[in-house]
Amino acid sequence: MKILLVDDENLQLIRLENTVKKIMPDAECFSFTNPKKAYEETENEKLDIAFLDIEMPLISGIGLAKKLKKNNPLINIIFVTAFDNYALDAYNLHASGYVMKPVNEEKIKKEIEGLRYNVELKPSKILQVKCFGNFEVFKDGSPIKFKYQKSKELFGYLVDREGSSANINELNAVLWEEDHKSYLRNLIADIQETLKSIGADDVFIKRHNECFIDPAKIDCDAYEYKNGNPDAIRMYRGEYMIQYPWAMFDDNDY
Repeated sequence: MKILLVDDENLQLIRLENTVKKIMPDAECFSFTNPKKAYEETENEKLDIAFLDIEMPLISGIGLAKKLKKNNPLINIIFVTAFDNYALDAYNLHASGYVMKPVNEEKIKKEIEGLRYNVELKPSKILQVKCFGNFEVFKDGSPIKFKYQKSKELFGYLVDREGSSANINELNAVLWEEDHKSYLRNLIADIQETLKSIGADDVFIKRHNECFIDPAKIDCDAYEYKNGNPDAIRMYRGEYMIQYPWAMFDDNDY
């Protein structure tokens, strides 16, 4: 997660930065006392959150927020101020939050937990799998297109299994009420060919009468949730593979 911190008062900035790093030690923070320099040096960064003081010289926090949102409309703007008369401006900018100084861990944590826009997980594998909301599979941010819609559902079921194998009878029962084992072979071939075409053929394994995926070869929001990743936890809104009737995600298990 990339976070911009801007306050023209150095002591206030240090306090804010220390508080943010205590809550999110893995975050990459960019801290500035000069709002103009803050914009110039982070213009090409994909920022997730910006904590902005409002009353600053050169550029106000409101003005800086407008410039940041032109480059990144989904950036979470959180204003940090000693004054309470800017709430309407913050609302009109669709700000994510509004914190009154002095900042403390409780205030900052509350704003981070209630971000307006989801923070994207940083990809590390060739495939990124999104289970929260609608199920989708991506490579480098672009959705993967299978030949058959049922191929995508089959892959989703195996993602849900988290590496456990499923035999042909089980898969047939999950995907259809009738016997479609011959069509199921087409789906398996489609998954194999599609993944091979993008260099991810080692993700899907077919052995004898069963198949499964290698969970270590994909980035998955549900897996990250299970591992306690705070970004993934914030992304979960109670919806999991909502297009599939068999999909159930009991967040109490994690």
